[in-house]
Amino acid sequence: MDSSRLLFAFGITLFAGLATGIGGLIAFFAKRTKTTFLAFSLGFSAGVMIFISFTEILTGAGDIMRQNYDANTAAWLTFIAFVAGIGLSAAIDKILPSEGNPHELKRVEQMHPESRDPDKPECQGRKNQNRGGHDTGNQNRRGHSIRDRKLMRIGTFTAIAIGVHNFPEGIATFMSAMSDVTVGISIAVAVAIHNVPEGIAVSVPVYYATGSRRKALAWSVLSGFSEPIGALAGYFILTLFNTGISLGYVFAMVAGIMVYISFDELLPAAHKYGKHHVAIYGLISGMIMIGISLILLG
Repeated sequence: MDSSRLLFAFGITLFAGLATGIGGLIAFFAKRTKTTFLAFSLGFSAGVMIFISFTEILTGAGDIMRQNYDANTAAWLTFIAFVAGIGLSAAIDKILPSEGNPHELKRVEQMHPESRDPDKPECQGRKNQNRGGHDTGNQNRRGHSIRDRKLMRIGTFTAIAIGVHNFPEGIATFMSAMSDVTVGISIAVAVAIHNVPEGIAVSVPVYYATGSRRKALAWSVLSGFSEPIGALAGYFILTLFNTGISLGYVFAMVAGIMVYISFDELLPAAHKYGKHHVAIYGLISGMIMIGISLILLG
């Protein structure tokens, strides 16, 4: 196994995973969510992953299968492995706790107290406390304590959920990079873009629960470490099952994983930012750009 290719595959998988930390930093330093940019970027990532899954990875898996089976059997086994990849991602999604659902997006405005709605109960509590209502102030502090524990639990569950969720993405990124450098880089960039809003989703509740930007950033970074762990799993797959037929199954499953991520996470997330057409423009742009890149670099 080529050690330089191995280090490269681990490196870009680590880069993709740690992009959750970029989301945490954006939450601290940006005053407003760039909804147009995020919607376009998420759509772009979906376009890249969908295009590569069907034109490169799945077709490559089919070619490997045809070297070991007749055409009809190879087609069926490739299709079954592809659906199995979708099923794996769906199963992981199903077992995640709903309280920490990584699909629940946060906006960076939530990191700034001045952007809170003054009509919310906690803000009303502050107003009453300032007017000298001691009992109300004590109730407000107790309410904050309960709310802060709940926020910390949400942040923790979100980090864990994103970690579990991103594990197969780490496998997909690593395996793609081991197969083809251009495809690996494209997948890594797409996954990294996808991880930015997830980092925001972790850092917002942790920040409000602890008041610590450092802890919020640390949790957002930690949530991305499951992707290099997924890369380790991919390495063991290659070590234990480094045969053509095994790689055919693995690559077909990787294609299924990425298609599921695109339709279940990337596109819905782009739409939740309220920019439907911008997301579609990003999707088409991603397909066009990666198509041209593969032709020029192929």
